[in-house]
Amino acid sequence: MYIYTHVFHLILILILMAALSYSSSKPISSSYQALNYRLLLLLTLLPLTVAFFAFILQWQGGLIDPLLSSPDPFQFPGMDYPGSNSRPHRRSVSDCVDVLGQSRSPAFPYFKDWNFEFGSNLRPKICIVSSTAAGLEQILPWIFYHKVIGVSTFFLFVEGKAASPVVSKVLESIPGVEVIYRTKELEEQQAKSRIWNETWLAKFFYKPCNHELFVKQTLNMEMAIVMSRDAGMDWIIHLDTDELIHPSSARQYSVRQLLADLPEDVDMVVFPNYESCVERDDIIEPFTEVSMFKKNFDHLPIEAYLGNYRRAIRGNPNYFLTYGNGKAAARIQDHLRPHGAHRWHNYMKAPKEIKLDEAAVLHYTYTKFSDLTSRRDRCGCKPTKEDVKKCFMLEFDRAAFIIASTATEEEMLRWYRHHVVWTNKALNLKLLKRGILTRIYTPMAIIQGLRESGVFGSVLQSAQTLSKDKFLSSVESSNFSSVDKQIGVKESQATARRILDINDNFSGGSAIPPLSPPVPDDFHIGIS
Repeated sequence: MYIYTHVFHLILILILMAALSYSSSKPISSSYQALNYRLLLLLTLLPLTVAFFAFILQWQGGLIDPLLSSPDPFQFPGMDYPGSNSRPHRRSVSDCVDVLGQSRSPAFPYFKDWNFEFGSNLRPKICIVSSTAAGLEQILPWIFYHKVIGVSTFFLFVEGKAASPVVSKVLESIPGVEVIYRTKELEEQQAKSRIWNETWLAKFFYKPCNHELFVKQTLNMEMAIVMSRDAGMDWIIHLDTDELIHPSSARQYSVRQLLADLPEDVDMVVFPNYESCVERDDIIEPFTEVSMFKKNFDHLPIEAYLGNYRRAIRGNPNYFLTYGNGKAAARIQDHLRPHGAHRWHNYMKAPKEIKLDEAAVLHYTYTKFSDLTSRRDRCGCKPTKEDVKKCFMLEFDRAAFIIASTATEEEMLRWYRHHVVWTNKALNLKLLKRGILTRIYTPMAIIQGLRESGVFGSVLQSAQTLSKDKFLSSVESSNFSSVDKQIGVKESQATARRILDINDNFSGGSAIPPLSPPVPDDFHIGIS
């Protein structure tokens, strides 16, 4: 840019000198006047030629990208524009407020619209499969948060509130979201799955409540593998809609970048889970109101874990209220299968697995007081110690079910405050300093920014124009036919059994259920 400035300054000086020379000269003859004209023309063309060649030497070719040359080229984390060189872009506080505020329409001008159409050539492509009965107030923030960090496709197996006409219509309108209903046809297809002829999930069959959900999630994961291959996905993750991926170790806070940086021979990646620690009993929107989490054992020094175990459990049965063995992402490849809701496996080999040192899954469990009664209402188990063992895999779930089934609302609230809510600020501060607890604000900021920018309102408006019948017919034609073929609907039981016999060496044992974190006795040493 500076060379252009100097050249043009030179041009102006030469032209001025020529003009002064010409004006001060006397017209002695016509030939002398013609010579002056030629000299003036030469002095004008020479610097212009130099400027032209300077421009040619400086120009690197290519067309100007209208996205990068727009007044606001800011890109969300993990959404690098294909082919561009990622360079830090300095922004002021007022710029960020403008981007996330309500002063623009649509809310995300750097994506042209709220649909988050990133382009088909971004790799790897990641999909999430989930089985949910939640409402829009939970599912919408969950979907768009994961879109922001790099997830492109969602396979939602819906029941209950999530399958209601109002909620499902909105979900169907979101690009990249496929809604699968718990229809009779779906149940008949899953009843013919070869999983029922194998042994690794057998101990969870025909049991109520959590066991039934565990089997259902596994069958849904099996179908989602086929659907993800048809959609050209590279990785698949199973998450509940009360869980958020936290790719803290990745550049630009991108789960896509995190998986792209892995060695090609890695088949499965385990995200250790952190558990939410609510500090009030009146939480309404957990994703934007909860910032304190308890770290997983896998992300703590063993001395810190054991030394603070008693303080951290606060009289509960275990270090975490619910599970502590994380969730996994699997690379889409031949013979992939689920291994319960928390892991993946392969029929033909033992998959190579790694566990991430920083990235995690944030589990927002029992964040609302109403979670006590909602869990109770989903299960018809009797509230006795013997019966709840048949219904729930984890000790805290059993205790919570009994309280919700037998206590008054006032008694339930007292129990919830004592066992779930972290009201002791001195203890909280001590465990924060020792690394047991941690503050995480990024998901909160992203979801709050999405809400303030009007994305969720845009989704609700867009849903009014969607044809439900057209969507359902497209899902059935594009997915179920291939699912029939690949999960064993058209295979005989003898064929499925023969496949199992061939691969006994790689069966992987029983499916991995939700497991509690280790207790001090597992280490065979005392707590300091």
